[in-house]
Amino acid sequence: MAGTFWAVLPPVIAIVLALITKEVYSSLLIGILVGALLFTGFNPLTATEVTFDIMGAKIADNVDILIFLVMLGMLVSLVTKSGASRAYGEWASRVIKSRRGALLATSFLGVFIFMDDYFNCLTVGTVMRPVTDKYKITRAKLAYIIDSTAAPVCIIAPVSSWAAAVSSSLPEDAGINGFTLFLQTIPFNLYALLTLAFVVWIMIADKDFFAMGKYNEKVLASGKIDTNNEESTVICGSGTVIDLILPIVVLIASCILAMIYTGGGFDGVGLIDAFADCSASRSLVLGSFFTLIFTAIMYLGRKTLTFNQFCESFVAGFKAMVPAIFILTFAWTLSGVCSADYLNLRGYVAMLVEGNHAIGMVMPAVFFLISLGLAFATGTSWGTFGILIPIAFSIFGVGEMLTITVAACLAGAVCGDHISPISDTTILASAGAQCNHLDHVSTQIPYALSVAGMCLIGYLAAGFTGSGWVGLAAGAVCLVVFALAMSVRGKNQKV
Repeated sequence: MAGTFWAVLPPVIAIVLALITKEVYSSLLIGILVGALLFTGFNPLTATEVTFDIMGAKIADNVDILIFLVMLGMLVSLVTKSGASRAYGEWASRVIKSRRGALLATSFLGVFIFMDDYFNCLTVGTVMRPVTDKYKITRAKLAYIIDSTAAPVCIIAPVSSWAAAVSSSLPEDAGINGFTLFLQTIPFNLYALLTLAFVVWIMIADKDFFAMGKYNEKVLASGKIDTNNEESTVICGSGTVIDLILPIVVLIASCILAMIYTGGGFDGVGLIDAFADCSASRSLVLGSFFTLIFTAIMYLGRKTLTFNQFCESFVAGFKAMVPAIFILTFAWTLSGVCSADYLNLRGYVAMLVEGNHAIGMVMPAVFFLISLGLAFATGTSWGTFGILIPIAFSIFGVGEMLTITVAACLAGAVCGDHISPISDTTILASAGAQCNHLDHVSTQIPYALSVAGMCLIGYLAAGFTGSGWVGLAAGAVCLVVFALAMSVRGKNQKV
């Protein structure tokens, strides 16, 4: 059943069950087991063995991400226990005077941390939760802003782990530098650009629609913060704002330096090449480790915390990350079941795409939709554009249509990743905001699909005219029309 329609079944089952039951863990596990049964010809014992083979391999491949999550959880626990988060919240509450200001500050921080989406999701949530809570901004809306300024920013940032992944996706004999092609796609990555514009409009208007609007009304009516069973950390120290800001600055700087180091920048490699060839996950581990060392010296040296209080944060930080680690492990395993070594979902999609060379003018829109669907089903952007970009190159070769189609692949991959319940970044955005994961997914999907509709129109326009700039203009017009329509609808509902 590898490379056939049946390869689509496991992720579809997992996603549908998650949306129906509102329970992520069992839904993912059932999807994994269905995939393993399909692969082994419905042999239960062999299927179980295959499941744990894949899970073990995925954990081994992604162990740096798990270590980073644990160390970041420890750092979050430390700044909370020290009183630094409370001090920052009190300071930000004096500086930020409105809901709109809190939302804009959150999005600015998300754009500022552009190197890696994992780092972005967890750091922005940790820093901004006290401020958004004060202004009664729901955790679901916080998670949406975090998610919308993570991958959509990274995919258009030349210095990021995503730029490196895209640059390496072209065939070696492509005749064009992968990083150069990535730079050319930035103005035509409609989903990233329109999502950021959409978020700015939502924040300035300070209005919500669809599932998000209903959810916010329900939470605000209850008078409670919609936290995901967030454990209350006992504040033991008298930390100040600097005790939060300095560790974050050191974390950002350490991660950037580590990316340069792992990319060979300390051995004479150019800065751009170093970022393109870096190991993002290992860099995050190194950066977070040195930040913990710095924080230990800072807190213990100034007696912000005692040694015992400092060590207690290790266990608390690990516990806080267990739900995210659990979901990520299952999501990675499901992705592994669908990989080329097992059910080969990407191979099936590749076969469908390669059989449609003739319809060149609608290819950008077709690639956008297929990329969106594949990323949604597998929960991964990188794997999606990794398979589709070489196919786009084989169809178009070097030229304007290749740039537009690759941009459509990237846009669809980020969109599918954005709305998928099993996506790494969606899971981490929920963890960073301390929001129930399925609440985040269900409230985010209508917004993301609205932008996806604008992108589809834009890529159709780009394909028929052969100009990415026409596609960008068409998408922008759609966004303006949508914003005006929603504003009129909001006024009519008040009358």
